[in-house]
Amino acid sequence: MLRVTNTYTGRKEPFEPLEDGKVKMYVCGPTVYGLMHLGNARPAVVFDAFRRYLEYKGYKVTMVQNFTDIDDKIINAANAAGVDFKRYADRFIAEYWIDAHLLGVRAANFHPRTTDYVPEIIDIIQRLIAKGHAYESGGDVYFDVRSFPKYGALSHRKIDEMLSGVRVDPTEHKRFPLDFALWKTAKPDEPSWESPWGRGRPGWHIECSAMSMSLLGESFDIHAGGNDLVFPHHENEKAQSEALTGKPFARYWMHNGMLRFSGEKMAKSVGNIFNVREALTRFGKDTIRLFLLSKHYTSPVDLSEEFLQESSRAARRVRDSLERARELGVAEKFVKADAWVHEMESRFQEALDDDFNTPMAVSLIFELVSELNSALDKGDEERAAQAYDLVVREIGPVLGLFDLPEKSTEEAGENLFSGVMEILLDVRNKLRSEKRYEITDRIRKRLEEMGIKLKDTPQGTKFTLDHHG
Repeated sequence: MLRVTNTYTGRKEPFEPLEDGKVKMYVCGPTVYGLMHLGNARPAVVFDAFRRYLEYKGYKVTMVQNFTDIDDKIINAANAAGVDFKRYADRFIAEYWIDAHLLGVRAANFHPRTTDYVPEIIDIIQRLIAKGHAYESGGDVYFDVRSFPKYGALSHRKIDEMLSGVRVDPTEHKRFPLDFALWKTAKPDEPSWESPWGRGRPGWHIECSAMSMSLLGESFDIHAGGNDLVFPHHENEKAQSEALTGKPFARYWMHNGMLRFSGEKMAKSVGNIFNVREALTRFGKDTIRLFLLSKHYTSPVDLSEEFLQESSRAARRVRDSLERARELGVAEKFVKADAWVHEMESRFQEALDDDFNTPMAVSLIFELVSELNSALDKGDEERAAQAYDLVVREIGPVLGLFDLPEKSTEEAGENLFSGVMEILLDVRNKLRSEKRYEITDRIRKRLEEMGIKLKDTPQGTKFTLDHHG
């Protein structure tokens, strides 16, 4: 039986959806003000794979992943670029789809945008005010935290502890320091909508409540996202939603650990981001997904060039073995599901049933690849076909790994890069032989600016890459 870690209870629990055979899940999506980075990619990949596994187990899954397309960061970035906020957000939603596709992340059933749900947001706020859980103050509307006794239960914090160190913006008109904005009054030159409280725009937390309840109902099975969202975002979502309906909002709260760069959370605000586009160009989809799924989803993941290179080598070993099997005609054989196949399938399900233990499932892939190579060496086509089938048609598709026989983006990029460098070095060596050092030095300098260092040796010119993510 599938068990998952529920942030709300702090325990690993049996997964029992509200409706037999059906799962409704909401995953917090990106705020679209820049290209997706690997920190954004982790929840996208983890919960894409988790959804695939639920479907593999026979559930009918309805998945919602939103786009936050109105936000201070979007407004500021759009103003700096001199474009309308919607045009700015639309551009990065389009960029997201490019990266998600290349990363093997399937589209959810619904991808709502905040700006399409303003009427629903206003309706929820009005109902919260009518129930005594919210109040208008100076054109803003705030949620009254003290009206909801369970506030802090998701993040396991007490109100007294939260109050220490809380700073209240003097422009805000809160009754209590922890109250949070449901509606913000319009500022000059900002996008705004008409409301009963004057022109303004939604607060961050109310957006996800409106979109999730509109598409999944007042109660649903799974609410997921990065663990940096537990407080305040998900805590506030839970409070306002349950105050409104009197029902449990989400049955299970699932959170992935953060991606860390030199021990710090990876974020645009910290300035240590590594764009998915760049990572895919250099390493390819399988490497990135393998890297992200090789640690348990609840654990933090440390990002480094070395770890990505290690995942790249591992992915290449698998692809090389699969390619060898295809060349020998193994891929076309129909497979007999004998006791060994059933054992491998059982081990795969046992791993993922245990709180979605993808590291264990990944290790099983490498075990199967070893079995594949051994069978090919012995000429045992039946066992080779079984191992190949398990990797390519069963385990791989659930994890979004090794599903295409084509060379990875990394390998294609490496071949192209190596070819271009070979031509460039030939030209530079010809120029050196003609003593045209001004041009050769300029080539060296430009390459160094790009992170490519040249070394002239008696055996010819060598180059090394000085990567900085």
